[in-house]
Amino acid sequence: MSASQKLTLARIVAIILVIAISLFVYSIREQADKYAIYGYPGIMIIAFLAYATVLLPAPGMAVILTVGAVFHPLGVALAAGLGAALGELTGYLAGFSGRAVIEKRELFIKLSSWMQQKGPITILILSALPNPFFDLAGVAAGVLKMPLHIFLFWCWIGETIKMGLFSYLGNTLIFRFIK
Repeated sequence: MSASQKLTLARIVAIILVIAISLFVYSIREQADKYAIYGYPGIMIIAFLAYATVLLPAPGMAVILTVGAVFHPLGVALAAGLGAALGELTGYLAGFSGRAVIEKRELFIKLSSWMQQKGPITILILSALPNPFFDLAGVAAGVLKMPLHIFLFWCWIGETIKMGLFSYLGNTLIFRFIK
């Protein structure tokens, strides 16, 4: 098998995997919050499942707000940040496998330009902010062949910041109403 055929096969497998994970997570979205009973590993699983879908809604932030009041918010941020970063690999894989699917959209072109100029900072900022565009940034990172370890590191930092804000917000709001 030639290198070109191996690459094509890898792209096909990656896109099938992304679709399968997205459909599975979407199908169990109502039960995802039940993993919180497993503590920090459960929180990591919740975040992974919520962020493993590409452009499909899944629960996540509401659960992080809630568990931030039950568990230590920093622990929630670290566990959820790791799970979310690992979940974002589906967007990266979609970009690796489906380059032609999305690259003509104007927003994707702008994100690709930012990624080429300042890839790690773009990943950090977009993953730290609650926004619907991070899937496209992950796709752009995959298309542009950003090294996986760089993508994961900066995504983890940004997701941990975002999860920290939500878990501390949940902790503050819920304890304020209890008092």
